[in-house]
Amino acid sequence: VHQSKMDFFCKLGYGKQDICKVLENLGQEALEDDVLKELIRMGSKPQALENQAQPSQLKLVARGSCSTAPGLKWLGEDGSDSSDSLRPIVIDGSNVAMSHGNKEVFSCWGIQLAVDWFRDRGHTYIKVFVPLWRKEPPRQDSPIADQHILGELEKQSVLVYTPSRKVKGKRVVCYDDRYIVKVAYEKDGVIVSNDRYRDLQNENPEWKWFIEQRLLMYSFVSNRFMPPDDPLGRHGPTLSNFLSKKPVLPERKWQPCPYGKKCTYGNKCKFYHPERQHQAQLSVADELRAKTKVPSALGKEEERWERCR
Repeated sequence: VHQSKMDFFCKLGYGKQDICKVLENLGQEALEDDVLKELIRMGSKPQALENQAQPSQLKLVARGSCSTAPGLKWLGEDGSDSSDSLRPIVIDGSNVAMSHGNKEVFSCWGIQLAVDWFRDRGHTYIKVFVPLWRKEPPRQDSPIADQHILGELEKQSVLVYTPSRKVKGKRVVCYDDRYIVKVAYEKDGVIVSNDRYRDLQNENPEWKWFIEQRLLMYSFVSNRFMPPDDPLGRHGPTLSNFLSKKPVLPERKWQPCPYGKKCTYGNKCKFYHPERQHQAQLSVADELRAKTKVPSALGKEEERWERCR
């Protein structure tokens, strides 16, 4: 039991010393949820496991609906790996698999398609959460397709099974959504799912903001994993900025004023005026006030001089 818990939390990225310390305090029979809460309370953060794995070949073009701009390289000018600027990815395995299987079959191939899409894009920290009972032989009421893919992803330290057990013939399943949100929140990453996690939003206000801002929905089109180009709506960030720790803001392009030199809005005009580049853009009323103040000021100066004489 101790070794299985050690392996489970090591896959999540926690250090062995922190895990042993928590197990000593709570006991070997402590539930995984209690151990995870204690690790978070201690301030222990998951370590980056991507450094232990062999880096995949770097590509210039990502697969999917969002292609990279011409000339964009995964290596920065200083030679640093661009994966440092990409957010960690946490995938809701059950949601992705059932979506690819048209909500009838647990399709493990859908999970593989999602993992490959983020790998091709350059992400190195990718975690997939699936309940442990999906490892069992499939039944008629819960069919599974391409189950061997789960074992392959587990060997690659990508897939993590959330715990479950049987008590008096009944299956006791831990809430896998809680693991997904917790790990994504701790890693400051992105949740890949079509589930909105409304129960967890009501449970924690910080999770509510995080789920609203970091939930990446998707679609499958002919065995092609396709996230939207505008994850937060038409007026939100692009997919590239959404998946990056340091988003690149586009240069603002000014639209020329349709009225041209006949515009009377002055500095309040929201459009671009090329003729006013080197001029103080005052409103018409301010310009009239400035013109009337100049002669009146000159007249007062002349009166003072005459009085002095």
